[in-house]
Amino acid sequence: MLEMIGGAVGEIHVVRGLPKFGVLSSVEIQLYIRLFFGTFRRMKLKKFLPLLPVLLLAGCSTTATFTHMTPSVQVRNADNLYPVEVAFTSPQQSLRWDSLKPYVLVNGQTLPLNPVPVVKNRWEGLIPVPPTQNSVTYRFKFDYLYNSFGQNPQRDSSWSPTYTLKIIDQ
Repeated sequence: MLEMIGGAVGEIHVVRGLPKFGVLSSVEIQLYIRLFFGTFRRMKLKKFLPLLPVLLLAGCSTTATFTHMTPSVQVRNADNLYPVEVAFTSPQQSLRWDSLKPYVLVNGQTLPLNPVPVVKNRWEGLIPVPPTQNSVTYRFKFDYLYNSFGQNPQRDSSWSPTYTLKIIDQ
């Protein structure tokens, strides 16, 4: 589309396909290029604008993070109770940390977790594994309240992925 006529000093640019414009100087070419890309950006923005609220909400993710701190293999013990530990963090600013109620769910039972002394946002508990079983699956659940505009605090909960504990005989 663009063709150069002349040397480096007195360049003249000819735009083919634009009969109304004819011969354009390099300043005019830059002007038209800027106008075209400026319009192109605005068109992109118009298509992007309806998605903006969704992206903003996705940016304010309330996904909690569970850090599993228990070894996946433990040696069988006499009381058949095995320690589990988890750290819980959440980017949700409206979460009321004083309302957290952590549990571990194992074999259809909901067992409470206790806070680890001195360490913030970590909980520990014991899960039973019958002497006839060599493994057990479990997951953590945290119930909590969060603040909501113009309403009383709302209830919510976060679930961890499922973990497996293997018991080995010595």
